[in-house]
Amino acid sequence: MSSHKIALYPGTFDPITNGHFDVIERALHLFDEVIIAVAVSEEKNPMFSLLERIEMINKSIAHLENVSVIGFDNLTVELAKSHGATILIRGLRAVSDFEYELQLGYLNNSLDDSIETVYLMPKLKHAFISSSIVRNLLKFNAKTEHLVPKEVQEMIGNTK
Repeated sequence: MSSHKIALYPGTFDPITNGHFDVIERALHLFDEVIIAVAVSEEKNPMFSLLERIEMINKSIAHLENVSVIGFDNLTVELAKSHGATILIRGLRAVSDFEYELQLGYLNNSLDDSIETVYLMPKLKHAFISSSIVRNLLKFNAKTEHLVPKEVQEMIGNTK
């Protein structure tokens, strides 16, 4: 069995936030490699296209080693297996996230019991940040530079 631990961090990342980025950095302290998996998520009607979301993440992680980005539209456990990942990373911001994430973790484990889910919390200063909050602020052309990586802010271009 390989000691090289690959973790998959799936999500919509519409857009990636400082909270997501904090979870990525934390995961890098625990695992040898982190794959950020960007879901197509047509049912969520994302503000940004899959390619835009992947580009935002690639620009944000350019300075990090052992992190890559892929897009996907299949089951997360199938994606993990195809990339040799045995760990799924999920972020928890508040107690309200926990019930959904716990159910998702149990579901994924029922589909493939070789996959473990690890829950990571962002730093407290990022705990309130969500992609939906950022999208809502963008609709009103409000300040978002304190919520997203600078590379993302440059791409979305609404600085106040």
